[in-house]
Amino acid sequence: MTFEQNFVTAKLSMIADYLEDAERIFARGYEDVLKNVEKRLATERLCQLLVDAMLAINHHFIKELNLKVSDDLQGTFYILGENNILPMDFAKKIVPVVSIRNRLVHKYEEIDKELFVRSFFKDRDDFKKYVQFINDYMLVHPL
Repeated sequence: MTFEQNFVTAKLSMIADYLEDAERIFARGYEDVLKNVEKRLATERLCQLLVDAMLAINHHFIKELNLKVSDDLQGTFYILGENNILPMDFAKKIVPVVSIRNRLVHKYEEIDKELFVRSFFKDRDDFKKYVQFINDYMLVHPL
């Protein structure tokens, strides 16, 4: 197998597009999103899409670089951290988004809507950092 940098670049571009959408939704602050069910549902969907794109990238790195396979989706972030693709402190910080994504998608339990919207608003730059870390890795380690 060969590492498909174009695949990763396309996923990173999708993440950037989703973040632009989120910025438009959050333009008036997170309180506005809480008052508007359509905006809140859009943020939930964007969160799912962001995490799905990140997981696809993580799996691609793991498979193509023959890294240790994870037993779960959260572990993919730790594996990238252990292999210096992501800083480990960042991997530990961002890994909870997988649980949030799972709750949104599978309705494992009711999600606290206010906490979700407030957290997404506050931590949305973490998605930008993920993109930067992946881009930085690919610049230093041409694959």
